[in-house]
Amino acid sequence: MDSPEVTFTLAYLVFAVCFVFTPTEFHSAGLTVQNLLSGWLGSEDAAFVSYHLRRTSATLLCHSLLPLGYYVGMCFAASEKQLYSLGQAPEAWRLFLLLAVTLPTIASTLIYYWSCDQWTCHPLARTLALYALPQSGWRAVASSVNTEFRRIDKFATGAPGARVIVTDTWVMKVTTYRVHVAQQQDVHLTVTESQQHELSPDSNLPVQLLTIHVASASPGVQAFDIRGTLASPAGMMALPCRGALVQWPQPSRPHLVQAELHGVW
Repeated sequence: MDSPEVTFTLAYLVFAVCFVFTPTEFHSAGLTVQNLLSGWLGSEDAAFVSYHLRRTSATLLCHSLLPLGYYVGMCFAASEKQLYSLGQAPEAWRLFLLLAVTLPTIASTLIYYWSCDQWTCHPLARTLALYALPQSGWRAVASSVNTEFRRIDKFATGAPGARVIVTDTWVMKVTTYRVHVAQQQDVHLTVTESQQHELSPDSNLPVQLLTIHVASASPGVQAFDIRGTLASPAGMMALPCRGALVQWPQPSRPHLVQAELHGVW
């Protein structure tokens, strides 16, 4: 490849990786799907469920357009290849263009399916429907989630792509393309992994990094993992999941008898 091609390819690769994984610098500059489409997405505080129905869909579509954006950019960066003319473009680039067009087409079709009947087919709506009473629907459960999320006593922590939110009733993990939801009263927590670190920069105390598997007793609710840190000052062990059954690995129990959960993500 010529120098303009190499320069554009490397620059676009860095942009694409940062746009998908959104480091702090991109958040500060507002180069995120949430910020660019904030007018359409609405407010997370006002309508948590509705916001994430739109956010996950918009994120999937925007990310699926990245290969097509690269092809369009290469039409200018490598104009001698005549990529803008399908008849004269190299076969490898025609195949890449086919892939670049197929991805957003599939994403658009999937999003259209999700949005049918006012988002009833979206994975988040389907999960909430599992907790709905026979005489109600998923929207009634969504209203309950929205109400609890607006309360100031909720527990929320983690990076934007892996946030954990715990309210009086719900345990939720917000990821890039999905929102995992489980009801506290039937959740089962299992510590699947623990890593010991000598000192915490915040407290100068030994800390332990835990991976906690969250499984619901309700059929159809997908299990998920959260990660958090444990410091070891004297005190009772406190989990932000009241009523949840917590299971510790046998080798870790003696060391974790007295601990306090400082953060989960």
